[in-house]
Amino acid sequence: MRISQLFSQTRREVPAEAEIASHQLLLRAGYMRPLGAGIFSYLPLAQRCLTKIANLMREEINAIGGQEICMPVIHPAETWQRTGRWQSIGAEMGRFKDRNEHDMVLAMTHEEVVSDLVHNEIHSYRQLPQLIYHIQTKWRDDPRPRAGLIRAREFTMLDSYSLDANAEGLEKQYQAHYQAYLKIFERCGLPVAAIQSDVGMMGGQLAHEFMYLTPIGEDTILFCQNCHYAANRQVARFAKIPPAPDEMLPIEKVATPDKQTIDELTEFLKIPSSKTAKAVFFIAGLAEGTKKQEQFVFAVLRGDMEINETKLANAIKVVDLRPATEAEIRAIGAEPGYASPLGLQNVFLIADDLIPLSPNLVAGANEEGFHLLNVNCGRDYQPNLVADIASAEDGAACPECGKPMHSQRGVEVGNIFKLGTRYSAATDCTFLDEDGKEKLVIMGSYGIGLGRLLACIAEEHHDEKGLAWPVNVAPYLMHLIVLSGKDAELKTRADGLYEKLGSFGFETLYDDREESPGVKFNDADLLGLPLRITLSEKSLAQGGAELKLRSNVEKMIVPLEKICITAQDLINHTG
Repeated sequence: MRISQLFSQTRREVPAEAEIASHQLLLRAGYMRPLGAGIFSYLPLAQRCLTKIANLMREEINAIGGQEICMPVIHPAETWQRTGRWQSIGAEMGRFKDRNEHDMVLAMTHEEVVSDLVHNEIHSYRQLPQLIYHIQTKWRDDPRPRAGLIRAREFTMLDSYSLDANAEGLEKQYQAHYQAYLKIFERCGLPVAAIQSDVGMMGGQLAHEFMYLTPIGEDTILFCQNCHYAANRQVARFAKIPPAPDEMLPIEKVATPDKQTIDELTEFLKIPSSKTAKAVFFIAGLAEGTKKQEQFVFAVLRGDMEINETKLANAIKVVDLRPATEAEIRAIGAEPGYASPLGLQNVFLIADDLIPLSPNLVAGANEEGFHLLNVNCGRDYQPNLVADIASAEDGAACPECGKPMHSQRGVEVGNIFKLGTRYSAATDCTFLDEDGKEKLVIMGSYGIGLGRLLACIAEEHHDEKGLAWPVNVAPYLMHLIVLSGKDAELKTRADGLYEKLGSFGFETLYDDREESPGVKFNDADLLGLPLRITLSEKSLAQGGAELKLRSNVEKMIVPLEKICITAQDLINHTG
């Protein structure tokens, strides 16, 4: 491709809306353009990168037995209603009505469609196991799209789905995907860590995420360097050290004027935050048939800990959570800033599992300006449920070995789920086993976001001058530059070299523009192709063309007749 004919153009300025390096560089280098919040057009260079990534994915999934299909982007609502996700997923699902007033869904994932296919295609154990996949567009109406392709609303994903007759088959396909995904990320030049994660809206038995560790990430991962325990903070366990046993003391009401926060309370009473009971209030959404019901949730945990909303939602099995308003808090008889679990009606009361082991805590009195000393769970109030609802923080004790864990930020670039019979049971996906008995198909779901992966590769492989693509995902391998001079034949020789590189099989981007050397070199660094070849009067006088890897500062002069062989050696070395 000649740059003079390339559809996209580079930009010198840093876009105001771009927050992180990958977003800035992909816009400046002309790889993509925004259409709306979280919606992007991929221009020719980005599309070539994405095609390479997609083909690389196909190779690895085909190698473990995958068969490629293509499923629709538009789904009838009935398919989602059968599994309950029409009711359980909130505003992030794209819903609309067709011309006949039928409810429809913009695909955010494809478990329902796979279930429909399985219901109609799989009837016997002889048809199992199976592995089908597609690379398709998705829509998720994220309320906070940010960081370019890291958190977009429209995106493309590799989705694969395993179908098995038993748990052993699912485990085999799960492990095959685990290894295939590691190979995909390695071939893309992206370091990742595989960690245990929340099953989230997908449901099922087990999930792992593949995390690119970076300060720009929105997820927090807890790692133990001693025993290698790792988990997303959403589900991370940690060892909680109970206080020493103590005799339960009588409740005592004390005045605590204007002491509404844990910090204010502990300073006033001269006690550690671990001796307080923190109250957190939510309104939980419960799926009841085709409607959603609301329930007030009063969560209690020690004052030295923070609530983990994912753990809380999983523990009480709700669709969603939102913070309760002050009016809603007062409506149940509690007082904001001075709330107590004692004496409340019509609430779901859940306590962190450390609360029953922590005697004589300070809690609110449900009266402004007052707290209660020596409140004891079990004696003074009885929770509906006791569960781990606290967040693991940096320095928390590892649940496996007890050593301090450390936290890192990360971006999820892939995930794998053991769905089990979550969807097959809801959609009657059965088969006849060897004994003629009807059984449910056991499913797994596996996904990688292509656009997010592209952005993470750009985030990992760049410098102050621009992008620096790994060989396997670069839109072109060679960036050929001709520097016009007094030699009228120079352009002709550069055209010939371009044709020679192409005939040798090299994908080459040829900068044939009438621009200054500074503009051409700056664009070459910005675009980030693996190998730059410069032909000029100076290089010819020195014996050939100048070769330079994007990742190195060193340059070399190579005779024109040896350009292709030398370039191949350099690419092989860097790849």
